[in-house]
Amino acid sequence: MSTASALDERMHDGIRRIGTADVVVGIPSFRNAATIGHVARAVASGLLGGFPHLKAVIVSSDGGSDDGTTQVVLDTVRDVPVIAGSYRGLPGKGSALRAIFECTSGLGARAGAVVDSDLRSITPQWVQRLLGPVLDGTVDYVTPLYARHKHDGTITNTIAYPLTRALYGVRVRQPIGGEFGFSGELARRFVESGDWSGHIARFGIDIHMTTTALVSGARIAQAFLGAKIHDPKDPGSDLAPMFTQVVATLFDLAGRNAARWRDVTRSRGAPVVGDVEPVEPEVVNASTGTLRAKHAAGSDEHGAVWDEVLGRAPDALDAREWARIVYAFLAAAVRDPARRDRLVQALVPLYFGRVARFIDDAADLSTTESERLVEDQAAAFEEEKGSLRERLA
Repeated sequence: MSTASALDERMHDGIRRIGTADVVVGIPSFRNAATIGHVARAVASGLLGGFPHLKAVIVSSDGGSDDGTTQVVLDTVRDVPVIAGSYRGLPGKGSALRAIFECTSGLGARAGAVVDSDLRSITPQWVQRLLGPVLDGTVDYVTPLYARHKHDGTITNTIAYPLTRALYGVRVRQPIGGEFGFSGELARRFVESGDWSGHIARFGIDIHMTTTALVSGARIAQAFLGAKIHDPKDPGSDLAPMFTQVVATLFDLAGRNAARWRDVTRSRGAPVVGDVEPVEPEVVNASTGTLRAKHAAGSDEHGAVWDEVLGRAPDALDAREWARIVYAFLAAAVRDPARRDRLVQALVPLYFGRVARFIDDAADLSTTESERLVEDQAAAFEEEKGSLRERLA
């Protein structure tokens, strides 16, 4: 594991200047000057309104923005101490969060939280719901629970949620959501358990956090945050690198923690903080034509791997077949970790095909109604888990 600090000198100076804190909220950023002011204002308001008697610190962990992102935070927040700097390490969200975890530990904070810098729907209540259960001592880790459009969160819906639920037996609906609360002890564990030269330095970080919490026996809750309105991405245009980083990390951790999930046969719910209310999120556009074209093109580049792992060319890509496909690739990655990234890359076009099928199946459904399809898929992952055990026997 990498041991060099992710903190730059300004962050070290901030820790020395402030000394100690009860709670830390971190905002990872890169060229987010247009949106981070709103986020920082909501965070400060949530801390002052929700925890007025606690010493709070905001950490702005930036990737070297050239648009004044960090200065916006410093100009916006007046009543809460701010530590602002550029993290060290590989460029990516994970490296930014690592610096936040180090600040949380360095300040001796009881609790921490992270929120994305492009959020348009964040409110002060988000901060209070993420931190409150940890500060109360009833929970160690808080994941978000959002209302998201049926075309948004496709990596979560197709693999991160159903596979995490089936493996570890807890129904964490948004394991890679972006906004999390955690204990000071978990912040230290996140840093110490991570290979910061790999995918967790980028988009693998969220699933690293959630899986680390699960396998460590942390008490987990979900905070209902309403609609998540941010800068969404068309799954056919933008998400292949993120898919690779998230799923490679998920597969790596599954291989390392096989003893933790091998005997898990069913799942239980995680408690929810706040009342779940009906919310209609912003529409997210998705191009099924692009998705299908990338799925078809994948057979030329990855056909040999598909034949090796699956013994056939996938066709229907319904929920049950998709679960079997994912387990086949996971088993191959566990048996041969050196090929893990290559295997995950071969899975990307099949993911595109699965998302296209989901969009078709949900075409006449509202976002709320389409949640049934996500739950049906998660149930299929639980029911097909025996195929993973058989492949690894």
